[in-house]
Amino acid sequence: MKTYQTKSGDTWDKIAYEQLGSEYLLPLLLQANQDYRYVVRFEAGIVLNIPDVDETDFDDTPDWLRDEEVDGTEETNEGMEQPWRLEEELT
Repeated sequence: MKTYQTKSGDTWDKIAYEQLGSEYLLPLLLQANQDYRYVVRFEAGIVLNIPDVDETDFDDTPDWLRDEEVDGTEETNEGMEQPWRLEEELT
């Protein structure tokens, strides 16, 4: 496990992006640094643990963009209502 020394103004998502390659891995960073979980912006000089991440274990696609499988059938985002289109159709 690596460590990272914070700079003044660092945030969890910035550190996750710079150190782990994706802000979506922020929960792993929080898990490895429970003592600082309530910090929003860091002061300079705090040493954080940076967990080892197997890049094959994650996909940085947000959950809401993924196609999901429900009850053995694949559910896709195709055909979903899109609010901007509904507004255009109403005018």
